[in-house]
Parts: sequence; structure tokens; C-alpha cells
Amino acid sequence: MRNHLTSRAGDWALLVALFLGTLIAPAAAAADPARGLPAGEARVAHYLPHMTWEEVEQYLRTSDMVILPVGSIEQHGKHLPLGSDIIAAVETSVRIGQKTGVLVAPVLLAGASDHHMGFPGTISLAPATLEAVLYDTARSLIAHGFKRIMFLNGHGGNETTVTNVVYRINRETAATAIDLWRIDLPPTDPRLKDVKLDYHAGVEETSIMMCLAGGLVQMSKAENPKLTFPASVQAISEKIAGRNREALDNATLFQPERSGKGTSTREISSNGVVTTGDLKTASADLGRAVVDANVEAVVRFIEAWKLVGH
Repeated sequence: MRNHLTSRAGDWALLVALFLGTLIAPAAAAADPARGLPAGEARVAHYLPHMTWEEVEQYLRTSDMVILPVGSIEQHGKHLPLGSDIIAAVETSVRIGQKTGVLVAPVLLAGASDHHMGFPGTISLAPATLEAVLYDTARSLIAHGFKRIMFLNGHGGNETTVTNVVYRINRETAATAIDLWRIDLPPTDPRLKDVKLDYHAGVEETSIMMCLAGGLVQMSKAENPKLTFPASVQAISEKIAGRNREALDNATLFQPERSGKGTSTREISSNGVVTTGDLKTASADLGRAVVDANVEAVVRFIEAWKLVGH
């Protein structure tokens, strides 16, 4: 889904965190998350599920920063895994953590994905549930001494909830929370400039997954969708541009089927993919360029924030 960090176009407590730890291997080794981390393999530095309490205690002597990746378990067409958003969020966070030394603390696999429930395998949390778990996660970390909380969200459907959690943390605790969607990020890669619409499981997101978890991408099953939008949505696209169109898109597109707007992914897409691009043009090289540019932007922000303190 449209991910401002890993795609510009487009409760689980300890047990889930430990399970998520099996999805990723050290980025420096360019390992495929599908391989997993069986007992005995190398650990990921500054990755909370792999650390002991003593190591966290030592970390807190020199840093109060933490990154919380957030994503989803939802359909991504026939060629991408259901976990694309959470894998991308965690893998991107780990790359940032390795460059900055900042601790990464994944907690949730699922997110708010009601608009994808027309496809089997999608798991959707109610916004109130998602908010409660993210807030309690931050509250726990704050109690241990973390003071700077950064959310890295890999799924557009979580945006409002993450915004609410950031607001609550900043008003109700002594910690400072930010949404990494809000920092200055690089412009869309020029190779995507001719793709008019690339919202979900499209060229950019497929490229990112080819880079981060190539073993999970089944390009032999990739097929461009047949898209059918309601007349009202089509009219918005044709008559309104810029931020005004974006505001209406956010209000009308990707709404649950029960809303009656006719814009859930099952209603607008023949296969769950939402793009006007050609999936066959996706590549690991394009994905790597997008990921690297976004990682470097976040790294620059974190290093600057280190200098000014809490």
C-alpha cells in the first residue's frame, strides 16, 4: 500500500515480536527474509527481538532513540507476499539502524487493512486496537528510558492511527514521538515518472520487494490489473489535480466494502494490484535505488536529531 518511505506512489506483544524476528536476516549480508533465522544463526545488531535485557540496558546508557516499524498482513496481488508491508518496514528500519546505531523494535505484524478484506489471507485490526497496541508499546519503551520514538510506517492504511499515537505520546508523556512519513524524502525515482498511478503492489512496490525479499516475489504470476473505478472517482481524477485531488482520494479510495463507495481493492482491481504501470518493468535495481534513497534521507534526519538532543 502507498508507503511514503518504501513506496512514494502507492497484538501482539512479545510472541509476535519474536516471530517477526524470524523474518529478517542481517541487511549487510543481503539475506532473503524468506530464509529466516533458525537458532544459532547470526543476530541483527540493535534489533530488539534478538537482544537481551542487559544489552538494552547498555544501549540506553548512550542512546534514547528507537524506531518502531509498522506494516500490515494484506493481499498484494498474485505475485507478492501478504507480508510485503511489514517486511519492507522492518528491512528498511534495520538498514537505518545499522547506519545510525539506533535500536529497532518491531511489535506488530498486522495493521488496519479493512479495504483489502475481499481477498483471502488479509488480517485487519480495528484502528482502536492498532492504536492501543502501538501506544502501549511506546509507553513500555518510555518506561525503560527511551525518549525519542520514531514510527516507520509501511502501510498507508495505518497513517491516521500512527498520527493519533504520535499525538498522544507527545501530549501525554515526556517522550518525543515523530512519524517518519513527515520528514523530507527524495522525489519519485525518474524511472517511475511515466506511471500515472502506482498505489498498491505496483511497479515500485514490486521492485522494492525484489530488492528486499526477492525469494518471496513470484514474477511468473505478476499480471497487470484491470481497474474499474466508480464514476465519481474517475471524475475526481479527470477534473481535480494536486493536493485537492489527494485530499479527495484519501476520502474516497481504498475504503472498506461496507462503506458503499465501491473502492475496496476487490471492487476496483481484478487481482488486487492497483497500478497503471507494467509490472514487467519492475526490477531489484529500481527497488534498491528507492530503498537506498529513503534510508539515506532518514539517516540524515536521525544524525541531525542526535546533535540537538531530546
